[in-house]
Amino acid sequence: MANPLIREIRTLALRTTLSFTLALFVVTTAWAAAGERVLHNLGSTGDGHAPYSAVVFDADGNIYGTTYQGGSHNNAGVAFEMTPNGSGGYFEKVIHNFGSGSDGQYPNTLIFDSAGNLYGTAEYGGVNGFGVVFEMSPNGSGGWFEKVIHNFGFGEDGQYPLVNLIFDSAGNLYSTTSGGGTNGKGTVFEMSPNGSGGWTERVLHNFRGDLDGIDPEGVIFDAHGNLFGATVYGGNLNEGTAFEMSPNGGGGYTEKVIHNFGHADDGQSPSSGLIMDSDGNFYGVTYGGGTHALGTVYEISPSGGGDYTERVLHNLGGTDDGANPYANLLFDTSGNLYGTTIAGGTFRCMGSSGCGTLFEMSPNGDGGYIERVLHNFGDGLDGTAPNANLIFDGAGNLYSTTPTGGSHNNGGTVFEYTPE
Repeated sequence: MANPLIREIRTLALRTTLSFTLALFVVTTAWAAAGERVLHNLGSTGDGHAPYSAVVFDADGNIYGTTYQGGSHNNAGVAFEMTPNGSGGYFEKVIHNFGSGSDGQYPNTLIFDSAGNLYGTAEYGGVNGFGVVFEMSPNGSGGWFEKVIHNFGFGEDGQYPLVNLIFDSAGNLYSTTSGGGTNGKGTVFEMSPNGSGGWTERVLHNFRGDLDGIDPEGVIFDAHGNLFGATVYGGNLNEGTAFEMSPNGGGGYTEKVIHNFGHADDGQSPSSGLIMDSDGNFYGVTYGGGTHALGTVYEISPSGGGDYTERVLHNLGGTDDGANPYANLLFDTSGNLYGTTIAGGTFRCMGSSGCGTLFEMSPNGDGGYIERVLHNFGDGLDGTAPNANLIFDGAGNLYSTTPTGGSHNNGGTVFEYTPE
């Protein structure tokens, strides 16, 4: 089955199922010179709602994303486009409704290839009901054509893809599934063009539970072609792992655990994938654990001989701090880290747990970091519980989504943060 931690988080945005039809919406939010602003409120009739995924820019400054719910087919989510309106805002339109026939349902983050096609995964749907990989191509008339390029299924194949895809330099796609595989604990998979316009999928690794992890959260490459990632559960303490997969010379990979989470004040349940700095250090977040039991920001560094050392850089959950981080971290060009939390912060819109935060972590000159909250979500018609990855534009502004909040039926938002 799909990842229970993700189920817990996504329950925050479950609402009464509505019937939706395609429509066009105009963003009217006024331009803000600094701070956070909502670019679009999801959730109106015909629009998607509950965006759990990051957004992506094309070369013309248009924004693309998906929602986990809404749309005209079985409330199974949409893909949307946001186009600058010339006045600092955006026009938004739905470009695909998921859930019709054997299409995917509940899509995740999109990525572009060099030809302008979009790729993504959907957690459910497809001919087997276990999720799909899909491609969206411009149709020449201002719209998009969507097709399923892999249906996840039975046997050794993975099930329930939950995170974004990545490309290698040869144009192959990689990601993970939260379930399925030979042990039912999730997989790492590759998809390669087959030369005839289609794709061939193969499983690179089947997770085994207490030996190496359960529910992987995506992968990244280092400069040597090794893959790295984290799992939410499993490992020798069942609190998650970080892992490495190295090419074995025979076209496959050898996997090893480089850290087991859950020791003493360590984090628990690493809920994001990893990012890497130029020195080969890895960074991520855990949903729980740490000194306040509300999550951590951590670093994993090479220690020689193929070994790695992990340390906690920040314990979330102090007074007015964020709590329960879920999305990947992001570096700026100065080495500062940025992230979000789905709870904590100043505004108490979810009982006592707070509405979430956007935070920054800056190097302190002694090998550590200083953390500060840049924005507290939940003030008025703001979005709440941000849990998708952040991205930068060329000017250094941050963009992402919130699955809840906003001005339209608690349907979530697309937001921008401009540094002060």
